[in-house]
Amino acid sequence: MNKLTMSKSGKRREDALRQLKLEGRLSIQEAMLKFDISEATARRDMDALAELNGVIRTIGGVQYESYSAMKEATFHEKRNILLPEKEAIAEKAASLVADGDIIALTGGTTTFLIARKLKDRRNLTVVTNAVNIAMELSDSEDVQVVLTGGVMRKNSFELCGPLAEKTVEDLNITKMFLGVDGFTAAQGFTTYSELEAHIGKLMIARSAQTIAVFDQSKVGKASIFTIAPLSAVQACVTDAELGERELQQLREHGLTVHLVRKKQTTGEES
Repeated sequence: MNKLTMSKSGKRREDALRQLKLEGRLSIQEAMLKFDISEATARRDMDALAELNGVIRTIGGVQYESYSAMKEATFHEKRNILLPEKEAIAEKAASLVADGDIIALTGGTTTFLIARKLKDRRNLTVVTNAVNIAMELSDSEDVQVVLTGGVMRKNSFELCGPLAEKTVEDLNITKMFLGVDGFTAAQGFTTYSELEAHIGKLMIARSAQTIAVFDQSKVGKASIFTIAPLSAVQACVTDAELGERELQQLREHGLTVHLVRKKQTTGEES
């Protein structure tokens, strides 16, 4: 197996390999968007990756040979994937929150970052079924945290089951931020876990507004369980350059689309 050097191209290919192992496949277009490179550079990267054990070159990109479409990555495996993009999404999502709001956060790496950006808010209540999000907010003096009961799923730190559902049924939520594993116009917003899909549906039912938050890697991918169709969500925050057809379908269902870009090296967001 060839070793990837730590040159600029080597670092980029290591990042691409990390995402490839998580997502299972990486297309030329995805690499061009994620790394801001030309098609020719993306193709060279794909050829270099294909020399590594376990990586298969395909017509449109590369695929990891042990990939399973049903694989659910853990929170720790996902947390550093597309981190600048997730940071930008979280910052925009937090800007939609007003003092006095009752916010709901499902589990996920992007919603975890939203929680971080809400820590210094005043007169805010955050409802979550994610243990790690509750712990992140535990030292915030002016943020009241409501953590549901339930059985914890180790991959996501989310609490699910009858205890969690009973808590949510009695709540009135201003804005809910919904983390997802996949998004397509046909299947809506999806996840790997049936239990998480169910608790997500209950939170949506108790929320005045639901805002889906997802990065570019989730677009065009449908996980096994649908949390919500497009009609159940009022807005979304994403870094994905959605196609005209997808944008039209979102707008036809009344969704407001907040498109963000990752922070540049200068610290500015465009």
